[in-house]
Parts: sequence; C-alpha cells; structure tokens
Amino acid sequence: MRRSSPGGRPAVSLAQALAWRFERHFLRGGAGSAAEVVRRLSAVPAVSGDADLAIRSRLADPVAGAVAAALASGELISTYAFRGATHLLAAEDASAFMAVRGASAQWARPSWQRYYDLGPDDWTALLETARAVVADGPVARSDFLEAITVQPRFEHLREALWDRSHTLLKPLAWQGAICFGPTIDGQSSYASPASSPRWQGLPDVDAAGRRAVRLYLAGYGPATKDHLSYWLVAGLSAGRRRLDRWIDDLAGEIAEVSVDGRPALHLREHVEALGRVEVAPEELALLPGYDQWVLGPGTADDHVVPAEHRPAITRGANLLLRGGRVAGTWRIGPDGLGVSWFPREARGAPADLEAAGRRLLGLLGREPTTPITELPGTG
Repeated sequence: MRRSSPGGRPAVSLAQALAWRFERHFLRGGAGSAAEVVRRLSAVPAVSGDADLAIRSRLADPVAGAVAAALASGELISTYAFRGATHLLAAEDASAFMAVRGASAQWARPSWQRYYDLGPDDWTALLETARAVVADGPVARSDFLEAITVQPRFEHLREALWDRSHTLLKPLAWQGAICFGPTIDGQSSYASPASSPRWQGLPDVDAAGRRAVRLYLAGYGPATKDHLSYWLVAGLSAGRRRLDRWIDDLAGEIAEVSVDGRPALHLREHVEALGRVEVAPEELALLPGYDQWVLGPGTADDHVVPAEHRPAITRGANLLLRGGRVAGTWRIGPDGLGVSWFPREARGAPADLEAAGRRLLGLLGREPTTPITELPGTG
C-alpha cells in the first residue's frame, strides 16, 4: 500500500480494492456455511437470479440443499428488504436492515393514511393482527390475507393486500411482524421472524444504521458514500442525512482511503489487510445474474460493470468476472457452457477459464465432460 495520497489518506489501486472484495466475497476459498455467505454480502436476492447458485459458488463444501437447510433452521430468513425486493438475510442481521428500511415510517404519512384509510390506531392494530396470525407458525399467503380481511376493520384492504406490488405488506415486514415462510400447498407463506432463534428484535434506528454501515463496508469496502447511500437508504425520506450521521458516529471505526485517487471508506480494522492483498488481474469467476457482486455496489459502478454493458447486466445476464470486473457473460444450453467475452476486455487464460467453467458445471450438476465453448463477443 502506498502510505498516503495527496490528501494524506492510505492509497491503494482499484485492482487492490477489487482483489480485497473478491476475497471478502468468498470467491477465493469458500465460506463454511450459507449463513456466513449471506451475512458477508449483507443480502442475496431470493427471487431474481439464482440464490442457491450464488451462495453455493462461495461455499467450501457446496452441498445441495445448503440454502434450504439454513432457511429451515432459521439461520437465514427471506423477507422484503432492499428497495422492497425479496432477499435472503442472515437472521441476526435482518432486524438491523428492517429497522433501516422502516426508518421513513411511511405508514405515518397523511398521504399514506388517506390512501389506505388507515389511521395511526388502525395501523397499530393491523400490525398486531399480522403478528397474531403467524404467531403459531407459517400460514399460506391466501389464508394469511383472508385472516386479516375477514375482520370488518380491515375488509376495505382486500384489494390492496392482494395487489401484486405487495406495497402494503412490506412495512409489516420492516416492523418485524412477518417474513416469508416455506411453500405451503404450492403457494408462498408468511411466518414470524421471531420463529428464528437468531432474530434479535428491532433495534433503535440509529443503532441499526451504524450496524448496517459496518456490515456493508465489511463486504464491499472500500466504498464511497454514494455506494452506501445506494444500498442502504436510496428512496428513503431523509435517508442521506441519516447515513451521514451514522458515518460520523463511526468515525473511530471507519478510515478514509484513496482508491486510484478517489476517496473511499473502509473499516479501520481492515486497512492493513487491504494493502497486503494479492492482486491477480487474470483471476476468473463465473457467477449467476443479479449476483451481489454487481448489485451491492450497483450496476452503475463502471469500475465493476463497463458502462456500455450495464443494460445487459441490469437485465440479469450471467457474469464472467476477470480481476473483479465484469468482462463477459455465460449461458448454459443444449451444447454446453458458452462464454462470451466483451469486446475490448482482456481475455483470461484458457486454462483458467476451463477451471472456472468446470467448477460451475459441477455446481449445476452437469456431466464433467460437458463442452465449454468461447462464443463470439457480446455487444
């Protein structure tokens, strides 16, 4: 590590920063459990992409069923999280992220109350009703919604609760009343997050925010304030002001570093290790679309996703990483595994691509002899 930048900050290259993150994402040497992976990544999309492949790609022993077992044991929970999408979260961290998502208290806004015809007392009653419905175990989605709307006080919410946007249901999750349970009779279900022995209950919002910042930097540092804002508070009322306060509160735990001259934040306890990380510019990884490698910093981060290829990655193209940068895509078809390098991106060594491809095929349960083909470049 260059000990200082012109601003007096420890200085590293972008290649070092991405190599550090590569290690932290368990892409060099696997994690011991599915919960360990999810905790390091802050979250893993539960519906978009391939959560099982994303997690098993990072396990030292990627046994089938590892994710399902972690959900069944309560190590992981599935719930509405970042930007309202459904994510897998480590149960011990979920309450902090829920508190951050609910910090805007949208249910208390006059516009919300008028739209849903729910006053403050009605919202409190709805919250307690939802908790009571799932208190004894998971309840199929249709039964859950019926148990609420059968009550005269909430009968007018039938259409809103069944709406495919789930807008009215999400704040129930953010206030710790519900999360997703197992599939019941072919449909999703709701359960109580308190059914997990690792659920810790909702903390104070500022305590939750500080914890969320630490967790993000542990997986995605060095990161800018814009990265933190995008992941934690985008779209939340007064979100950036809260984030700035949380970062200020953590001044003793967060250091400012320079990444190719750009200021970024990093946990102080990790600064020395960041400077010692091994840079391997040809290091390859094959990951599913919507992987946290690109969603955590955001697909607009052109240090990770080339700007001209952002549309494909945002739509969920499978990821070929070279040195931490998205350098192409891959697909599985009848003829085997096809890999497409982006034009103007340096290609990895054939032997490295073969090794990465064979590992992916093993995770997908394909025959060891499945062909791996380099296809014409993408767009």
